[in-house]
Amino acid sequence: MENQTGLHVAVVGATGAVGQQMVKTLEERNFPVGKLTLLSSKRSAGTVVTFNGEEVTVQEATPESFEGVQLALFSAGGSISKQLAPEAVKRGAIVVDNTSAYRMDPNVPLVVPEVNEKDLHEHQGIIANPNCSTIQMVAALEPIREALGLTKVVVSTYQAVSGAGAKAINEMKEQSKAILEGKEFTPEVLPVSGDEKHYQIAFNAIPQIDKFEENGYTFEEMKMINETKKIMGMPNLEVAATCVRLPVETGHSESVYIEVEKSGTSVEEIKELLVNAPGIVLEDNPSEQIYPMPAHAVGKKEVFVGRIRKDLDRENAFHLWVVSDNLLKGAAWNSVQISESLLKLGILK
Repeated sequence: MENQTGLHVAVVGATGAVGQQMVKTLEERNFPVGKLTLLSSKRSAGTVVTFNGEEVTVQEATPESFEGVQLALFSAGGSISKQLAPEAVKRGAIVVDNTSAYRMDPNVPLVVPEVNEKDLHEHQGIIANPNCSTIQMVAALEPIREALGLTKVVVSTYQAVSGAGAKAINEMKEQSKAILEGKEFTPEVLPVSGDEKHYQIAFNAIPQIDKFEENGYTFEEMKMINETKKIMGMPNLEVAATCVRLPVETGHSESVYIEVEKSGTSVEEIKELLVNAPGIVLEDNPSEQIYPMPAHAVGKKEVFVGRIRKDLDRENAFHLWVVSDNLLKGAAWNSVQISESLLKLGILK
């Protein structure tokens, strides 16, 4: 599709779960798209997608695909980003990359607009979209950090299978059906595709997301640890993570323990900060059993926070429960939000 006004936008990985959400979010936000180029692997090329009432045919992604593109949103895997993002930049595009390929590159801003929008000014062509579980946590913690200081974060995640892709979702559903019908099945996808061992996800919890590092943490856990420090600009912040996959289709949940600098901080003070924070919805009324849940967060762009309570043993320590749609705020919406920030700041014209 093409019209005379607006930007030439490309979406790489347009047929994947996050890519589809990116296209949908661009449409919902009335992002000023003058021309939309949808790109994918050779296998998915030829798929037809509707955008603003017009049909757009998905093309195979090549370096030449980015001629004239001003903004390229990538969500097609790290190897594709490594290969094609520099080609897009070379042709004048600003790239917002949703993979882990560039997140820890010191020359690439890692951005959650509610936290560090100003870092967009430092871009050299590529901007990284953080890990889904990191995004929702730092969005919830930033208003607390800004007002009260932050010295320590310990997070345990309860992550949805959609974070591992369509095959993982199908496996969870097929296993659930097999178990309920008393049939045999062979796990083939989780915890990590391509690994030699796979485990049942239906009616189970798998304490492994991505591969293990030599220090005993998984790659997902190290992503949360390192990305949090980078986004918040706090290299000395103490962060620890345990990441667990649950049989939930969409919506990541997190139990977060924090220690703040300001002494005498109350739960009410933290609630007040979150009520007024951009992109945050406070759902916290234990007496009426009101708290965030992934089933209620699906399809919503915000980060939901509840179960805020003081630690019983440590002064200045608190516990929070943080939930968000991992395909939206955790991926597609944050990418489009970055794009909106680029326009607002005059970086993208």
